[in-house]
Amino acid sequence: MTSLKAPLTIVAVAFAATALAACGSSSDSSSSSSSSTSSSTTATKDDTIAKLVPAKYASNGSLSVGVFNGQFAPMILANSGSSTITGADPDFINAIAQVMGLTTSLKPTAFASILPAVQNGKYDAGISAITDTTARQQTVDFVTYMNAGVSFFDAADAPSGVNSLADLCGKKLGLLADTTQASDAAAQSAKCTKAGKAKVDVSESSASTLAQISGWLTSGRVEVAMTDSPLVAYEVQQSNGVLQITGDEFDVAPYGIAVAKGSGLAAPILAAVKQLIAGGQYQAILRKWGIEASAINDPKINGATSAG
Repeated sequence: MTSLKAPLTIVAVAFAATALAACGSSSDSSSSSSSSTSSSTTATKDDTIAKLVPAKYASNGSLSVGVFNGQFAPMILANSGSSTITGADPDFINAIAQVMGLTTSLKPTAFASILPAVQNGKYDAGISAITDTTARQQTVDFVTYMNAGVSFFDAADAPSGVNSLADLCGKKLGLLADTTQASDAAAQSAKCTKAGKAKVDVSESSASTLAQISGWLTSGRVEVAMTDSPLVAYEVQQSNGVLQITGDEFDVAPYGIAVAKGSGLAAPILAAVKQLIAGGQYQAILRKWGIEASAINDPKINGATSAG
């Protein structure tokens, strides 16, 4: 992803070009004082990597990590009635911390607050499907850990024939409201009408998950839908064959774990990600959440592919 795949209203409350990417809707409330942890921890300490951890964090024994205080399945799931936060991102950061010989304290907060809090030292790190961009690298450093883009999906028993944005002319399209996908659809619809073709018939869901859109697909209200590729992969997996991915993923860019510049955390986190890849725990987390297609084999510090 090269831009925000989430409600554009978030951009207005985020700080300049460093707004978070790839997220569901959220109010810009202040950070919660509570911390949450995920139950999934799958890795063991690597002494060599642990020695790379700056003394400040090693002596504390724990990393405070800013995470989204809402739903962005499968990356972040805040369980109703529970203080536990689950999802692929908690699994990743917990496993990374274990390799480093640390634990984590997950701090649920508004998306727009995560990067500023990492920058000013309130949190040691931030993770929540944040796209690494060169613009954001002006304020924080990133360690990349997976790729994400945009994917189309439709009902398995009613293939839409959509493989790219150009195929949307005349189609009934479902997407999450106020997202950059909505902007993409509007731009494509204008191209369709300019070329003398039917416009894109868009239905927007204000829900924070894809459940409503999936219902629209199975009922025939829409023919095809699109959103962030990890969300699509998870929704298709959960449908047990009712839904399918169609076409090729596009706008692919890396998700990154954010750390403060000069903190010394980027190098041990990068080493830990590489260790998880080599040891197979990384792939196991991806399989658990149905997002194997987002795997990378070459994590980097500040590996942005676009300005954002």
